[in-house]
Amino acid sequence: MTNEELQTWIERISLESFGVPFQHEATFNSRLTTTGGRYMLRSHRIEINPHQLKAYGKEEVEKIIKHELCHYHLHIRGRGYRHRDPEFKQLLAKVGGSRFCQSLPDGKGRRTLPYKYKLVCQKCGQTYQRKRKVDVKKYRCGRCGGPLVMSEIVTP
Repeated sequence: MTNEELQTWIERISLESFGVPFQHEATFNSRLTTTGGRYMLRSHRIEINPHQLKAYGKEEVEKIIKHELCHYHLHIRGRGYRHRDPEFKQLLAKVGGSRFCQSLPDGKGRRTLPYKYKLVCQKCGQTYQRKRKVDVKKYRCGRCGGPLVMSEIVTP
């Protein structure tokens, strides 16, 4: 699917589901990895992740488009366009958009790093795992307030 086909598809969905035309630019953005799409507040552009289309098909991407159009139409009207706003949640439920997109099956997206460091309280023995180094002079144990000692976790 080309960007022009995506543009006409979004314009059609906007008229059918919202009754209001979409009058800005819509494109695919293959650099999106952790999200299905995004709405740009300043330019009013909508970008869609093409990997979602390849992985899950048109039905799933149509739900993502409806999600982004909810942001678009509410923002244009000066209404609550954020995820936490009740107006956004109501409009999303009304048009049948998806709240979250599915994770991509090929492993693209967020990758969790393994824990590299272990903090141990010298007073009570409480342990904390961390992915990054922590300055133990600045922090204390959350349980008893004792001093912490950091050590590297050795992985086989």
